[in-house]
Amino acid sequence: MEVLKRTYKLSVHMFDEKDLEQFKKKGTTAQKVEAQLELIKNGFPFLELDAAASIGNGIIAVDESQCDKYIKRWDAYCGSEHIITKFVPASGAASRMFKDLFSFLDGKYDVPTTPFEKNFFDNIEKFAFYKELDEACVKNNGKPAKALMADGQYKAVVSNLLGAQGLNYGALPKGLLKFHSYETKSRTPLEEHMAEGAMYASGSDGTVRIHFTVSPEHKQLFKALSESCSKTLSKRYGTAYNISFSEQKPSTDTVAAAADGTPFRNDDGSILFRPGGHGALIENLNDLDTDIVFIKNIDNVVPDHLKTDTVTYKKLLAGILVSVQDKVFEYLHLLDSKKYTDAQLKKMVDFVQDTLCCRSKDLAGKSGSELVNWLHDKLNRPIRVCGMVKNVGEPGGGPFLAYNSDGTVSLQILESSQIDLNDERKKEMFTKGTHFNPVDLVCAVRNYKGDKFNLPAYVDKSTGFISSKSKNGRELKALELPGLWNGAMSDWNTLFVEVPLSTFNPVKTVNDLLRPQHQPA
Repeated sequence: MEVLKRTYKLSVHMFDEKDLEQFKKKGTTAQKVEAQLELIKNGFPFLELDAAASIGNGIIAVDESQCDKYIKRWDAYCGSEHIITKFVPASGAASRMFKDLFSFLDGKYDVPTTPFEKNFFDNIEKFAFYKELDEACVKNNGKPAKALMADGQYKAVVSNLLGAQGLNYGALPKGLLKFHSYETKSRTPLEEHMAEGAMYASGSDGTVRIHFTVSPEHKQLFKALSESCSKTLSKRYGTAYNISFSEQKPSTDTVAAAADGTPFRNDDGSILFRPGGHGALIENLNDLDTDIVFIKNIDNVVPDHLKTDTVTYKKLLAGILVSVQDKVFEYLHLLDSKKYTDAQLKKMVDFVQDTLCCRSKDLAGKSGSELVNWLHDKLNRPIRVCGMVKNVGEPGGGPFLAYNSDGTVSLQILESSQIDLNDERKKEMFTKGTHFNPVDLVCAVRNYKGDKFNLPAYVDKSTGFISSKSKNGRELKALELPGLWNGAMSDWNTLFVEVPLSTFNPVKTVNDLLRPQHQPA
């Protein structure tokens, strides 16, 4: 009897046994792949907005007396038996930092011409990596960097910075680059996060736990650097370090689609999958055994002499978080006891609507067990407190009050692609928003019974991003999962707190390292 090769048709696309074997190895299924292709085909709906969050309407401005109270609450929490972790997404390559320098290398001219190029070379000695760059120039070209520049060999200097024969900065992640100079050495963002963690995230056992998500090819480099600097930093800050790493899971990769909507296939016939974006890291976050998690981007660090504001406001955010968690747990235990009064239920409703900014037009019609169940559902969720800075034109998402699928309104961090900018009302909300998201979060990930929340259960899968890419000259559509602090945390309880701009110092281009915030005192 002839054995026929089986094919599987879901709704549109044909998958054969080779495809199914590929799915199995990735930890995904044909059904999930099909669902992703449908999302790429149909796109994501825009979110319905109620308002841009602002002071007094979704964003909390904390006065000095309250600040002290919350910081003391956080210090007390750190002194008790709780696990605290810093979570730092660090897998991104630094290549975009050097986009202008790559363009210079490819240009038809040999001397600095653009303002960016002139600024880079005029101030080259101010970079923390200058000493190593100088040594690479001597090794590879027989002359120091300044001498090469005097001879007009500017491209040789850039090649030593970006190329594998030199520092290889064009291929390394930001976390491993020299950012800041100190008296006797320089530090990378990895080291700055370790130093920063010692100042606000040390547990009662004196240990600072930091988890970096990294790409597989750089994991050993991160591990070696963390091990080599741990002893020095431990001695300086009086802490011990527990540094861990994880990689984005292959099962969170998303399928790419060809122009006709079918799976994009590689030359060997296999289906192309791409990393699903930082939203995939909700799985890594979910794997942590912790109570409280600080989340901050790898490049948002400053030298020690400028860390005071960062530490103060990190403690403030964390103090607000555990204070709100105290109240949430109190209410949930009271609901479980069934010994509450109508007045207490009214207080819970006010807390959900006023403190958590979760509002429902239908709430007035709820009473009895329906109201109790609604309150229990809304309270028993992961909690995050997000710092928000005043809008100064920086790119990035913003804080909004947005409608959810159940008709409630809650606080969300949205990107421009999630908003219908053809709608004049929504466009005005977006363009006139008073604050933006610097990625400064503190999260509580256990429930009132001490069990870990299953974080993927709180992802809004109807959010995400679709972008146009190409591979080998062929156009494709790529699907990004709901962003980590966007749709991946859509069903969390959220508070927005104003923090000063001094806590936001990202490095998007290499010349950002010349700003005063990244220079020695």
